[in-house]
Amino acid sequence: MSLIRSSDPDFRVCQVSFDMLLAIQLEAEGRGWATRWSSVDALRSQVREGAVVLQSLMREEQGGAVRAYRCLVLFSTKDDRGAGGIASIDLDPAKLESLERIDRDPVVRRALARMFSLAMGGISMASKE
Repeated sequence: MSLIRSSDPDFRVCQVSFDMLLAIQLEAEGRGWATRWSSVDALRSQVREGAVVLQSLMREEQGGAVRAYRCLVLFSTKDDRGAGGIASIDLDPAKLESLERIDRDPVVRRALARMFSLAMGGISMASKE
């Protein structure tokens, strides 16, 4: 797998519905991809219904073609009011291509890439000194 930079043509940030996330999960299950929730029920137990944001992170190539994209999923958690979670899921290239992008502006793209980078490292509320 190779890392996708924000300047790469296949870098994307997309907002998708909860139902679309469920469809992506079902496809990942059907293809036997390891990077997904263990089941739809597991996803439903962690992710609050509503829009989620996906960012392409890595590409898996096989025979010179992209076989799958590993994407980050930023979501509201079901258990903790106001808290968010971040996880990864593998996605079919055609499915990623079909999703509506929210990162077309270069300044927005950089800001969203930074937001995901911070989320991967962990975010906590900080009191000011």
